[in-house]
Amino acid sequence: MSDWKQLFEDAPTRTLEQGAILFRREDRVRSMYLVRSGMVALERPLADGTALTLSVATSGMALAEASLSAKTYHCDAIACLNSKIAFMPRATFRSALRDRPDDALGLIETYAREIQSQRARIEILRLRRVSDRLDAWLDLNGEPPSGGWIRVADQIGVSPPALYRELARRRR
Repeated sequence: MSDWKQLFEDAPTRTLEQGAILFRREDRVRSMYLVRSGMVALERPLADGTALTLSVATSGMALAEASLSAKTYHCDAIACLNSKIAFMPRATFRSALRDRPDDALGLIETYAREIQSQRARIEILRLRRVSDRLDAWLDLNGEPPSGGWIRVADQIGVSPPALYRELARRRR
C-alpha cells in the first residue's frame, strides 16, 4: 500500500513554538496538516475553563483529519512541544486523494488503525482500577520505551504518581 504522507512531500511547513495555536475552534477549514516533528494536541475548551484533549498528533501523523469534510474546526490545535507542521490546501489534498487511489487507501488504513486505538483506549478508561488499566495497556502495547511511562499514565487516564505506585507495587 502506498504511503499517503507522500502527498505532503513538497508541502510548505510552519514552525510552532510550544503553546502556539495552529487554529481555533470555529475557524474555517482551509488546510490539511501533517506533523513533521513535535506534538500538537486537539483540545476542546470547556465551560469551566479547562480543556478536553480529544487527540494528540506526533511526528508522521495527520492533524485534524476529520476536517477533510468539515466547514469549520471543532477544536483548537495547540503545540505541546516545538513542532514543524506541513500543510496544504484542503482542496489540493482532496484532489490528490482522488488522483492517487493507493494513497487514499493508505490514508483509510491509517484512520482505521487510529479508530481501533481510540476504541481500545476508551475500553481501558472504563476499567476502574489502575492495575487493570495498566494490564490492559501492556497487553495491547507491551513495555513502553525508556522514559515512556509518563505517557502511559496519560493514555490510561491516571496521574503519574498513581501509575508509579502501581509499578512499585509490582516490583515487590
